[in-house]
Amino acid sequence: MHTVFAVVLPIFALILVGWLCRRTKRLGPQAASEVNKLVVWLCLPALLFKVTATATWAEIWQPGFLAAFTGGCLLVFFATLVWRLLQGRPLPAASIDGLSASYANTGYMGIPLCLLVFGQDGLEPALIASLLVVCVLFAISVVCIEVGLQEEKHIGRAVWVVTKALGKNPLVVSPIIGGFWAVAGMGLPAPLLHFLDMLAAATTPCALVSLGLFLAQRQEGGEQVGAWPLVLIKLVGQPLLTGFLAYKVFDLPPLWADSALLLSALPTGTGPFMLAEYYQREAAVVSRSILLSTLGSLVTLSLCLLWIAR
Repeated sequence: MHTVFAVVLPIFALILVGWLCRRTKRLGPQAASEVNKLVVWLCLPALLFKVTATATWAEIWQPGFLAAFTGGCLLVFFATLVWRLLQGRPLPAASIDGLSASYANTGYMGIPLCLLVFGQDGLEPALIASLLVVCVLFAISVVCIEVGLQEEKHIGRAVWVVTKALGKNPLVVSPIIGGFWAVAGMGLPAPLLHFLDMLAAATTPCALVSLGLFLAQRQEGGEQVGAWPLVLIKLVGQPLLTGFLAYKVFDLPPLWADSALLLSALPTGTGPFMLAEYYQREAAVVSRSILLSTLGSLVTLSLCLLWIAR
């Protein structure tokens, strides 16, 4: 529990900072949206570009781990998406709900937690999981949202409209450019790398402060009812599914199986909130999903650690 608490505490501290800044009027009513725009247009694209531009095939090619972790993420995402669509939710809102139920906080929590539990050997699975979450899962959800926002009925024109919209989205363009950069083998000059590092390092703190600002200005009753099912799916459903894939289906080595389980049990990251704010969707359920899942992860991650130490 102490290990998990040491990783979770800074997250609550950053959310609290944003909450206090709004409550004391140090930051205005538009601050949450403006800080989130900073993340979406500058910080997160820098992170996505850097991660894909510096990744090597040898580092990420772990087929069993890729299949188990990605399979768990995508199965949860699409199952939640279909469930929300059947409830009458529009595709953009259902996509954000699906992301809330499957988007693990691998970067800010996963990397330090794996280092604490597995030592330096835990860095590689945590980095691979972070790459999968911020690139693959994020990109799929953005595509679903863009498709849902289009009103064009002609299939050819609809595809063109969606493609143009995706081509203007920094969260889609930046990892693609980074991938081409890596394939070209050009490397990143030191000044450019430092520039990207500074922007990328601000991604999570700014997103969490923005979340705190949002929670401070929009306290509406009844939203937690909508958040709890997503929290249960994230903290219970996803680790059970991923653990089954890792231990039973793909029979991964202990380090990789344990890492897949632990990383899948992480609470919801800030990605769904960023998208909800960016696309001006309902963000109250998403923000509470992040808050409640982070709090609940104190219990579920501790249980996973007990399982790993068995």
